[in-house]
Amino acid sequence: MAEAAIIDGRAIATGLRERIAEAAARLREEHGIIPGLAAVLVGDDPASQIYVRSKARACAAARLASFEHRLTADAGLAAILDLVTQLNGDDRVDGILVQLPLPSDIDPRAVIAAIDPDKDVDGFHPVNVGRLWSGEPGLVPCTPQGVMMLLRSTDVRLQGAEAVVLGRSAVVGRPVAALLLAADCTVTLVHSKSRDLRAICRRADIIVAAIGRPQMVKADWLKPEVTVIDVGINRIVIPEGGVRLVGDVDFAAARRVAGAITPVPGGVGPMTIACLLRNTLLAACRRRGLPDPAVLSADVIKV
Repeated sequence: MAEAAIIDGRAIATGLRERIAEAAARLREEHGIIPGLAAVLVGDDPASQIYVRSKARACAAARLASFEHRLTADAGLAAILDLVTQLNGDDRVDGILVQLPLPSDIDPRAVIAAIDPDKDVDGFHPVNVGRLWSGEPGLVPCTPQGVMMLLRSTDVRLQGAEAVVLGRSAVVGRPVAALLLAADCTVTLVHSKSRDLRAICRRADIIVAAIGRPQMVKADWLKPEVTVIDVGINRIVIPEGGVRLVGDVDFAAARRVAGAITPVPGGVGPMTIACLLRNTLLAACRRRGLPDPAVLSADVIKV
């Protein structure tokens, strides 16, 4: 049996970024609009700082404006909400991203709820969650959006496919399930209390693994020719020393069974920031009553 095809997230994300830059240039030329993304960073978490810097670089490459706002870890909820209110009213800002995690004494739900839903490019606001589940247009969380684009880049037929999503987080698992349902899949959402995960996975045509356990999904969990999207990013210590990144799927073994599979790294990860830029551009158009750029259609993603 031939090894599974690799779903190249880096190549697909690169193509999406190029289309975003093309759409942004046209928006500027035709309407004088430069879409803007504001990132709010509270505290000095090193990983968050790196992530915010990478988003600023991605914005520059895609011809979007980038605004960075930093608050100290002891700024308090009132100061964060005041900043969010200012950004809601700033017409230069089309997307607002509050970098998580926040300091432990800050309730992230209160901060997310304060963001204008039409500027909520993370897609976490309760209004956007409701829009997603009710099938109304809204801003969709970036990683789940990327998962669907990767699936659509393959030859898998979504309509009628049996899809299993491992993990029920509000960030990935639940929105992925909603998007799969909207694509006419039959969806099973499994979690830590589900019984006989192997048997459930064995019947799937599509598996999206987002459970946060390194290499949990084994080859004997998979039906031959299944399409596997591995959202997991886990750091494990290797015997010869050092650390390497692995997904929630045993990649080497799964590749001998699956029809197509994403690697870790290089699969879902690159899609997340690309979809954040896409959301910012979509928000810029929708806030002004302009149609979504055709080149940003979720169906236009072949490499």
